[in-house]
Amino acid sequence: MAEVRKLTENIYVAPQLTAADVAEIDGMSFRSILCNRPDNEQEEQPAYENIRQQADALGMAIEFQPVNGSLISDQDIDDFAEHLQNLPMPMLAYCRTGTRCTVLWALSQAGHRSIDEILQIAASAGYSLEALRPRLEQRAAQNK
Repeated sequence: MAEVRKLTENIYVAPQLTAADVAEIDGMSFRSILCNRPDNEQEEQPAYENIRQQADALGMAIEFQPVNGSLISDQDIDDFAEHLQNLPMPMLAYCRTGTRCTVLWALSQAGHRSIDEILQIAASAGYSLEALRPRLEQRAAQNK
């Protein structure tokens, strides 16, 4: 099972899931899954469709929002924020390592939480996003 890390009471992140992980996640009381990893990013990566089928079989909500981690756009951030609003909570977002999901979460929170709080939450989950500070500041200024 992939290591699940808590960002907030309702938002958790994890590295790549497998279809077999979904039953375990369901047992952890997650109500939804968000995949931020494009299919075929690496050889032998589990396909989203297999994970979706397992989630569907268990009655869990699941969404596919593939994002290129090095090219996160404002639209990617807005889409992630929309998933935060619309998916049943608690939610588990996953990608290759969990970092991309954490970055999306952090950027979606800019202007709603202090930048220091965002960076502290990410750090508490094991993700150092200090290099993201300028983009967080820019995003926060846009969201005022």
